[in-house]
Amino acid sequence: MSAGPAGATGGEDPAGEAGRLYGVGVGPGDPELITLKAARLIGAADVVAYHAGRGKDSNARRIAAGLIPDGAIEEVLEYPVTTGATDHPGGYAGAIADFYDRSADRLAAHLAAGRDVVLLAEGDPLFYGSFMYMHDKLAGRFVTEIVPGIPAFAAATAAAATPLVRQTDVLTVLPGTLPEPELARRLADTDGAIIMKLGRNFPAVRRALEAAGRLEGAVYVERASTDAEVHHPVRDVDPATVPYFSLIVVPGDSQQVDPFGRRPSPLGEGTVRDLAPDGELHVVGLGPGPDHWLTAEAQRVLADVDHVVGYAPYVDRVPQRAGLTRHCSGNTVEVDRARLALDLARSGERVAVVSGGDAGVFGMAAAVFEAAEDPLYSRIDVRVAPGVSAVQAVAARAGAPIGADFAVMSLSDRLKPWEVISRRLDAIAAADLVLAVYNPASRSRTRQVADARDVLLRHRDPATPVVVGRDVGRAEESLTITTLAELDCDSVDMKCLLIVGASGTRVTESGRVWSPRFVRS
Repeated sequence: MSAGPAGATGGEDPAGEAGRLYGVGVGPGDPELITLKAARLIGAADVVAYHAGRGKDSNARRIAAGLIPDGAIEEVLEYPVTTGATDHPGGYAGAIADFYDRSADRLAAHLAAGRDVVLLAEGDPLFYGSFMYMHDKLAGRFVTEIVPGIPAFAAATAAAATPLVRQTDVLTVLPGTLPEPELARRLADTDGAIIMKLGRNFPAVRRALEAAGRLEGAVYVERASTDAEVHHPVRDVDPATVPYFSLIVVPGDSQQVDPFGRRPSPLGEGTVRDLAPDGELHVVGLGPGPDHWLTAEAQRVLADVDHVVGYAPYVDRVPQRAGLTRHCSGNTVEVDRARLALDLARSGERVAVVSGGDAGVFGMAAAVFEAAEDPLYSRIDVRVAPGVSAVQAVAARAGAPIGADFAVMSLSDRLKPWEVISRRLDAIAAADLVLAVYNPASRSRTRQVADARDVLLRHRDPATPVVVGRDVGRAEESLTITTLAELDCDSVDMKCLLIVGASGTRVTESGRVWSPRFVRS
């Protein structure tokens, strides 16, 4: 076989003795969709390799069958298992890992003997393809070239004659194996979408489409570009007949929006009321993270609204459901976000603004009331649903450090100057109050924790207990008990909340921190 282009990647072979590995995409099924380059390489291959399910023919081999030369060695890389059921001691992951190791060894033997190997890949080699694992294991040892192929979703959109995305639309490719709530959330937050890997996942995928309000217009395509090709509206598909090699096209056109980013009301025409004289807006605290820290009131409000507005990571925590429209924004546009929510409420929509922790503690509640000072919103009733605050969560993990009088401050100087922060810190320290510190540091604020410690040490003993809670309530949670003198300021970031004890705060032998209820004069 002739050498590949100078841009080929992988290991070096100055003597030219080793063979080359080619990852060749053969397209979605129709042999006429194989590229000219792929056809040339297959026709000149010393070894043609392809993956196949146990006891099944290889789709990639079937597509390329007419191009494989008579003298080529064929290597069938047969999966030992295609589901999670296996007696391998490492389970499914262990069985597949061993299979890829053995497959790589087989191909490496040919390459080391000077034979060029073409590894066929259905669709494109780097799009959910098994070639990637061979590339990981062999590209560092042998010169490797990748030949792209037409992916299945391109053939599916052509088969269904369905425009996928236009102009500035965002396309998201999603595996149907995602958890149903996550799949629904991502479908609601994108314009066009492709959902791969259906099979037995189809019922959950269909429910996710319905919850996201994207079922109408979604097209199911099976075996695109082959003689067995079929396509139907997803609504009409029998779940019992769906194979793994099928997909769903969700056109960007199916998400129709108005200037507020709203899709039509699921209740039908005329249900969105024009500017009403009254409206209601809920501001909801979601708690620090775990679902079980979400209050019953918050759950009830979120189940009853049609719009959720907030900072993207907080909106992501609200389960997607039919009829719910999500409005995500960045982290420094609180008042703009509040105005959007108020405009929605003023037009008669049911709206909730979400905030982490408690919405009234450095959250969105104050921003909403600030925006609502505009006389335009004078008839909007703003209602705040409390949430578990970050300081409560960290304090509970530590013991009872805020069991007596305490103060809460943010070290962020985005809305107030450092001079004000320093003056308040000095007053709190002089008053001998336990102090909870929000927003202690960020990428652009790296000195403020150390500066705050210096202010506190004017009045506090260096041995004063300090609690550092990071990601409390989440999988990455950590809790550190240290002292004011030994606090590692460089390790503190925006994921942390600090609790600095008062003169009476104590640490038990078991490492619990608590502040007595009584204070001596």
